[in-house]
This record gives sequence, C-alpha cells and structure tokens, in this order.
Amino acid sequence: MNLNYAIFISEPIYTINDLAQIGSHNKREKKAYNSNPDIKIELSKNNIELKPLAEKYVKGFKLLVKDYEKEHQMRMKTEREDRKRTFNQMLDKSKNVVADELLFTATNEFFKDMTREDILDWANTCMEFVYNDLGYTKEQVLHSVIHLDEKTPHIHCVVVPLVKKFDKRTNTERFTISKKQYIRDKIHLSELQDKYHKRLTDKGYDLERGIKGSDRKHIKIKDYKKINRKLEQNLNTRNDRLDKIMKELDEQMETTKTIPFDKNIL
Repeated sequence: MNLNYAIFISEPIYTINDLAQIGSHNKREKKAYNSNPDIKIELSKNNIELKPLAEKYVKGFKLLVKDYEKEHQMRMKTEREDRKRTFNQMLDKSKNVVADELLFTATNEFFKDMTREDILDWANTCMEFVYNDLGYTKEQVLHSVIHLDEKTPHIHCVVVPLVKKFDKRTNTERFTISKKQYIRDKIHLSELQDKYHKRLTDKGYDLERGIKGSDRKHIKIKDYKKINRKLEQNLNTRNDRLDKIMKELDEQMETTKTIPFDKNIL
C-alpha cells in the first residue's frame, strides 16, 4: 500500500519584516540554525535554485513592486497629512499579504532512491503547477529553491501576487497585492490540490492526494516540519523494533533442530 503523499502548503506573508526573516531562512544566510536541528548547514551548498535571487528578499521584493511603490508615492502627494503612509507602512497595515510562500514536498520515503536529477525533475513539475495551474508568471516568483540540506527534500517558492485591479472609488486601475486572485478560498484550494496531485501522477509519480474535504486546520510550514520529524522518529523506532524481533526469530530458527514450517516462506 502506497503511503506517500503529495504535499502542497500555501502560507501568507503579511509584513516586510516577516518577508526578510523568511528570506534569511530560505537563502541560508545564517551561520547556524539551532531552532531546526534537521538543517545541516555543511550540505547547504547542495541546495538547488529554481528561481535564483541575487539580492536579499526585501530588496528583490522592492524591485518587483517598484511600479506599485511609485503609484503609492504619487497618491500620497495629494493625501491629507494625517493619512500619509510610507509604502512599507501601507503594506504592513494592509489586510492583504505582501507575498505568499508555497511549500512543495512529499513523505520522506518518496525521495529514498531519487538522484539529484530525479529530484530536480519532480521540482520542475511542481513549478509547472505554479505557472500553469496557479497562474503566476515567472516575474511574480521572487525566489524558489530546493532544500537538500534537510532530511526530506522540499521546495520553498515565494510569490508576489501583484496585480492591477479596477478601483471603483477612483474609476481607475491600480496596483495591489492580492493572494485571492490566485487562491480564492478553501473550496478553490481543494480544487488546486486536485490539480497538483493530477499533474504529479500524470508525470508518473506514485503519490496519494491528501484527504479531500478534511476538516483539519491549515498547518503552518514550520509546524508541518515538526510533525514530519516526529512521525519519522516514530516510524524509525517501529522499524528498529521489527528488525530486532526478526533477528531474534532468525537466530532461534537457526539453532532449533525441529522446524515445523519452511523458514523462507515465513
């Protein structure tokens, strides 16, 4: 029975400071990660950039949304003094996200016999989902990387849902950042999960979809990693126990003169 699951998580990023911290983590800008023992910093050189970003996240973000910032600054010139906000203040106080972080992975066993090239092929299929199913352009992808320095390979893909929408109040089109243009609600997310699973299975990957219609709460990326580590530890303990039992049984059978059954069949 196949117990490997296709995993796709979408987690909103609401402030510029949060974006900076996520960028530092995804680009491995720290010298050590004491909060995550799974990260082997000496292996970080093996990580694969799917959409490279030379700059830090905030600088890259500012370049991506430069037209939006110019539009905001022009609008602030005619705004009342008590309503004036810097671009960063406006983004942080807005109910909209500044970016969205997409995590793609699978249960650890799925990657067991994969080469680096195999993992890259899987990752490219995930990015096809980002472009063709979610509908993001390459310009809207701030950064995307495969982390191979942790126990289970996974992709962090940070997208900026920058769009132009019609503003009824001003009767003009204005820039905004809106995740809902790409993931409208839970029903739409479930449909996207179907498309993600189908895209993978169409490429020949033997993966199960998550439980459809589950009432489980959304799991944050860092919480998912903690849960995954715990499950793997429990599985390893069970496997070690089973190996020990089988070894003891094998030893007993080797020393037993009368065997009322075929040992190989057992």
